[in-house]
Amino acid sequence: MKFLIAGFGSIGRRHFRNLQELGHKEIVLLRSGRSTLPTEELQDFIVEQDMDAALAHRPDGMIIATPTASHLDLAIPAAAAGVHLLIEKPVSHSLERVRELEAAAKKGGSKILIGFQYRFHPGLIQMKAAIDSGAIGKPIQARVHWGEYLPDWHPWEDYKQSYSARGDLGGGVTLTLSHPFDYLHWLIGKVMTVSTMVGENRVLDIEVDEQSQSLLRFENGALASVQLDYLQRPAAHWIEIQCEQGYLVCDFQTNYFKMFNNVEGKLKEFPPDNDFDRNHLFLAQTEHFINVIDGKAEPNCTLEDGTHALEIALAALNSAEQNKLVNLAE
Repeated sequence: MKFLIAGFGSIGRRHFRNLQELGHKEIVLLRSGRSTLPTEELQDFIVEQDMDAALAHRPDGMIIATPTASHLDLAIPAAAAGVHLLIEKPVSHSLERVRELEAAAKKGGSKILIGFQYRFHPGLIQMKAAIDSGAIGKPIQARVHWGEYLPDWHPWEDYKQSYSARGDLGGGVTLTLSHPFDYLHWLIGKVMTVSTMVGENRVLDIEVDEQSQSLLRFENGALASVQLDYLQRPAAHWIEIQCEQGYLVCDFQTNYFKMFNNVEGKLKEFPPDNDFDRNHLFLAQTEHFINVIDGKAEPNCTLEDGTHALEIALAALNSAEQNKLVNLAE
């Protein structure tokens, strides 16, 4: 297989290294040249700065790892050319051209996987299996907390210039840390209404939202609260779900999954494999993408899934701006 990677920031470099670890060496890079990372490891690879020139290499799959605001500019022509896509989350910073991408993919025969890698987390996989089995009843309510100190993310660069901190690039904590909107949808179901407040304290002196708290109501009547921030040290990220007959929790710092069954009356703990680390999520996602390209699997996070997560995130920002409850059906 031949791969095209757009972007060589931290996530683009991770994909570049993971493809090689999985035995794939035919890789073309599409770069703007604005990345602050060293580029010595690219010396033996083709690097293009023009999309048409990059597509002329006829890649089988393309990984889009550029700032959020540029995703669709790259995805639409690639999909129209029949290239299978792994698009980093979120799909975009706007819903404006998502249907155009959908049409291009249908015309070109491109399959699209959205890069919500937490769907490959073993704790969440166990959590979904427990819910789907019906052993502890249906979900009633959930809480997600995710806080990480933005200046610690890429210490080699000025965090204020990173895409996560710039509105013109699609940044802000609600969009950048939108994983919970996807995995809550995956675990519980479709979200119907969103109510959000964003913090007004400008601790980091950036133009976008640094913290947000959202309340979601699902189609099945369940509720969830989602707290996101760029401020917490040390980082914390966890989810807990209360079901009719039990309780589930996954801590993404320790990677432990825990389940309490009301009938059995005891708490069960499931530790991760001894060698588990965060990159295992990305490796599993890349292996899945390869299987999608090969026709051995369908995307486990489709463009429709990614669009719903984006709808939730944009509804949250709209709710905060307008100080109102947003109904996604409208």
